[in-house]
Amino acid sequence: MSAFSADWLALREPADHAARDPRVQALVEAAFAGRDEMSILDLACGAGSNVRAQASRLPRRQRWRLVDHDEALLAAARAALVAWADRVDCDAPLVLRKADRRLEIHLEPIDLAVFDRDALDDAPDLVTTAAFLDLVSATWIGQFCDELERRRLPLYATLSYEGRERWRPAHPADEAMLQAFLQHQMRDKGFGPAAGPSAVFLLQCDLERRGYVVERGASPWRLGRSDAELIGALVEGSAQAVIETALVPEAVVEEWRAFRRGSTSCEIDHIDIFARPPGAAGS
Repeated sequence: MSAFSADWLALREPADHAARDPRVQALVEAAFAGRDEMSILDLACGAGSNVRAQASRLPRRQRWRLVDHDEALLAAARAALVAWADRVDCDAPLVLRKADRRLEIHLEPIDLAVFDRDALDDAPDLVTTAAFLDLVSATWIGQFCDELERRRLPLYATLSYEGRERWRPAHPADEAMLQAFLQHQMRDKGFGPAAGPSAVFLLQCDLERRGYVVERGASPWRLGRSDAELIGALVEGSAQAVIETALVPEAVVEEWRAFRRGSTSCEIDHIDIFARPPGAAGS
């Protein structure tokens, strides 16, 4: 299963939504409370999960600009959002109703492999992204922070992988598998050498150096028996990644994979942040 396929994103979405840190989410909600409308730029939007997670917590009239390099994912996002909405008021631009929210959705293909400052040119009220920043390079993060600062834009970034995992029952190869997986995480994912689990630390340091107030909270996946399909996909993806590193003997990987197919639970750590520019209300 591709890490970026629509099927994978749909499989992980319930775990993503359940994992979001409620304190950080509440701070985002409070920052825009009292407003009637706002605009949001969602980078690497995938199938539109951020809209579904956040729409009910933001002002009643929302304009979302969903950006992704993959036009197939943008089409999947449109279809999933139409299916999720209570009503479609307009097709072009796409205008949806969900409860008492009016959502205007714009889907835009942009290749973010090299940070494109034009992606931020429409001066949104909030920039969001999910499960993305651990894929980009330290250089990308620095350029991104430069542009956030220049435009004084707040950022809500969720579900950045932190590099800690706890599987049950335990297996003797767990630590070796994790360390090899982390090495794979820091390979080039199309953005230069990936920051991987260091991404949130780098982002927080860069933004705080620019005077931003950065709030962070834990957003771990806590998966159990009801998440067997997701656990199975994680096992297969992790095993394949470790094989590609050649850091663990393939026989050990295969034994771990067979054992892990019977896993009953796991926790995988992520971090959410909400960063506000200096002088912003509530900073």
